[in-house]
This record gives sequence, C-alpha cells and structure tokens, in this order.
Amino acid sequence: MNTSSRLTAPILRDPAPMLERTLAEWGGRGDLWVFGYASLIWRPDFEVAERRSARVQGWHRALKMWSRINRGSPEVPGLVFGLLSGGSCRGVVLRVKQRKAGAVLAQLWEREMPTGVYDPRWLRCETPQGPVPALAFTLSRHSPNFTGQLSAAQYRHIFAHAQGRYGSTHDYAHQTYASLKTHGIHDRALEQLLAHSPGLQQG
Repeated sequence: MNTSSRLTAPILRDPAPMLERTLAEWGGRGDLWVFGYASLIWRPDFEVAERRSARVQGWHRALKMWSRINRGSPEVPGLVFGLLSGGSCRGVVLRVKQRKAGAVLAQLWEREMPTGVYDPRWLRCETPQGPVPALAFTLSRHSPNFTGQLSAAQYRHIFAHAQGRYGSTHDYAHQTYASLKTHGIHDRALEQLLAHSPGLQQG
C-alpha cells in the first residue's frame, strides 16, 4: 500500500467489545498491570501503585502509527508509537490497584482506543522482581493506521507541522525519548529518527 492510500480515513472498529473482552480476560481477581512504552511512561493520567522497569520479547516500539486526532489532524497526520511484532522492547509496567482497575481501563480506552486502532494484548513482561502479565496496546501491520516505511523527508515534515489535541508529534517524540533516557533506556532507532529534527537531537 502506498503512502497516499494510507493517508485516507482509517477504518474504524468498535472499541466497546474489545474493552469487554479485556475486562473478562483480566477477570478482576487481582491488581492490573499495564505496559507503558511511550506516553504511558511519562503521562499515565491515572494513579499508579507501583512502577517497574520491564522488557517484552517479540515486540518493539516504533513511531509508525498515523495520528489524526491526538498528535496530528486529518489535514496533516502526525505520528504516535505502536508496539509492532518482532525484536524486544524495554519500558515500564504500571500496577493499578484492583478496586480502581475497571475505571482505569475505561479511561485508557477513551484515551488509546477511540477508533479501536490498537490490538490490546496480555504480554509477559520480565521485571527485576519477576514476570508479570501486563496489558499492552499493540499495532498490526495490516492496520490502516500503520505507516509502513517513511522517508527522512516525511519525518522532517511531520516533526515540523503535525499538531493535534495533545500537542505536536515533535514534542511527543522528544518527551518519550527524554523519559526513556531517565529510565536508563537507550532506544537507538528513536535516536536515529530524531536526527531528522535538529531541535530533538540532544533529547
């Protein structure tokens, strides 16, 4: 699929059944863990009972998801991170107390899943205190919101112009990079992308 076809309006999926399935899979039998790999690390917007550094095998962080609301617009789509299959990803797992988990999941759906673009999955997250099963928002390469390969010129244009309800793609990428560094995480792929925007080179 070429870039122009990917910029058309995405096919929407009803997020409600996915929330119901996620609630059923969680089961309410204990605290909820959520895997943060981008903005959930530095802006979870919910009460976190515990944080742990974590690694997920079989998935990697990639700035390859079109954003037409949060970090861009229909006229100038921006980018947000998705968790794509392959490789590994270092991030943070966030523990939510059992009594608050239902409300937090509903809040996460409003924030992350207004169009049902992600595929929520329970992934095994390795932490210094042992493995935990955590909810992660993954992205399919078959999704209409998956960008495919973008050129350096496209990244420069997006960093310079894409702006959405939560701010710009430029600021989002910068804040994620800075937060990862704070947690001792060096994302070489993101560092290389930020070289396309001089203001982000130093993170």
